[in-house]
Amino acid sequence: MAKFLFVLSRGLEDPTRATRAFQLAKIAKAKNHEVHVFFVDDGVYYAQRGFADNVKAPTGDDAKAYLDELQKEKVPFYV
Repeated sequence: MAKFLFVLSRGLEDPTRATRAFQLAKIAKAKNHEVHVFFVDDGVYYAQRGFADNVKAPTGDDAKAYLDELQKEKVPFYV
């Protein structure tokens, strides 16, 4: 088992990178790795309830779905 720290510094200005960080964290957790997510700069907005509700990458990936899954799996978030 490896340890992963995902640092998210992007907000609404870059939904692709923000969504991708959540997606990769979810994948790592699904493979039973230890995962932590750290919000910094504009990424701190994701710590607010409801902020990710309408964030979608151009690929169709939904930030909220990934974020919900990480919360369900009790992944720690730091701001």
